[in-house]
Amino acid sequence: MTVKRALLSVYDKTGLVDLGRSLADLGVELIGSGGTARALLQAGLEVREVSDLTGFPEVLGGRVKTLHPVIHAGLLARPTPEHMQELERLAIQPIDFAVVNLYPFARTIATPDVTLEDAVEQIDIGGVTLIRAAAKNFARVAVLADPSDYPIVLAELRDAGEVSEETRRRLAYKAFRHTAEYDTAISRYFGDLGFARQ
Repeated sequence: MTVKRALLSVYDKTGLVDLGRSLADLGVELIGSGGTARALLQAGLEVREVSDLTGFPEVLGGRVKTLHPVIHAGLLARPTPEHMQELERLAIQPIDFAVVNLYPFARTIATPDVTLEDAVEQIDIGGVTLIRAAAKNFARVAVLADPSDYPIVLAELRDAGEVSEETRRRLAYKAFRHTAEYDTAISRYFGDLGFARQ
């Protein structure tokens, strides 16, 4: 599938600017959330902020940024005439590429004397939802949850103008494995605190 529009929402900004610049050079429109958009803008890249796309501001101190039908319909629309027509009727643009990684929950809880409040604030909601939505729709969307995959995908885009189905499937597998491990760390942490016995 040809990549026309990419959503970038990352905590770990390793390789972000180089990726954004490469995507922009390939004619891909960049959509960014929060600090991701700011980092790309500071690097001189043209970025459309999520709040501009949705018409709704970030709220609750940034707790809610990407949880919006415009974003998730753009990711979840299947490559069928019916879904594409529905997006057009609702003036929603499809998103073909999602670059998302998560708050560092495991690293946070490994810190000595970490508080429950600090740990809870590192439970990512929007990021996990974006990853799962993009991975579910691997038939049309490529999801990047690991910066080490950036060069591989960029090479495909430069050589073929698209991300192959084989690569989209592999990335979807990695994405689901990543969110499963993330949720396992959270549930184990709460279990260790005795939540299951309360």
